[in-house]
Amino acid sequence: MTEYSGSGDPKRSIELLWGLAQRPSRGPKARLTVQEITAAAITAADADGIGALSMRRVAEQLGVSTMSLYTYVPSKAELLDLMIDTVNGDMARPDQVPDGWRAQLEQIARENAALYHRHPWLLHIATARPPLGPNLTAKYDYELRALEGIGLSDVEMDLVLSLVLGYVHGAVRGAVEAAEAEQRTGMTDEQWWAAHEPVLSQILDADRFPTASRVGQAAGEAYGIYDPDLAFDFGLQRVLDGIEVFIRSRDQK
Repeated sequence: MTEYSGSGDPKRSIELLWGLAQRPSRGPKARLTVQEITAAAITAADADGIGALSMRRVAEQLGVSTMSLYTYVPSKAELLDLMIDTVNGDMARPDQVPDGWRAQLEQIARENAALYHRHPWLLHIATARPPLGPNLTAKYDYELRALEGIGLSDVEMDLVLSLVLGYVHGAVRGAVEAAEAEQRTGMTDEQWWAAHEPVLSQILDADRFPTASRVGQAAGEAYGIYDPDLAFDFGLQRVLDGIEVFIRSRDQK
């Protein structure tokens, strides 16, 4: 299933993300914090996926009633925004970075890939309306600096970064889905193909599909059924190659 960021009350999300929400000065002392609730939700999503996440599940994990959570967070929609911003704050943003925009973009791509592998549920949240919290804003600012001063306009900087991050999202999603398929079926890719080989050998006629047969055999001999790391590295380098050609074309103008 797909969830959507920014689908709650934008005013409440911004207040919670930036610490602007005011709690009543009177009344009983708060038992929880927004940060504790968010951390519990992240733990639940990491364990069972975003589809299993609910306010009730988070309340059970914290040992409180579901209704008590609404004192802190209006709904699951705002909680998702908090979760996204929080995990993006865990990304490494080293002061010492490689020389050159290409090496820096590659580092950024790999840091984002690692984030998705730590929190696969992020791949199932559409962020066309991103929660503009402090961590996401700082991440965007940090990543743009890799493209600063290399001859691109501000719009081109944004588009190039979006291209890289979009590639990472798609590539890692394929790798994560392959791993999840193995967990849910209890079969590796090799076992699945072996189980279906008798039927497949009857329909995959080399005379009818010569190119597919030849390339499929070569790929299988080179790296087996599927090598997500090899696929990611190959694709990333080709994306960076394309960006390099674009930057050089800008230099020639």
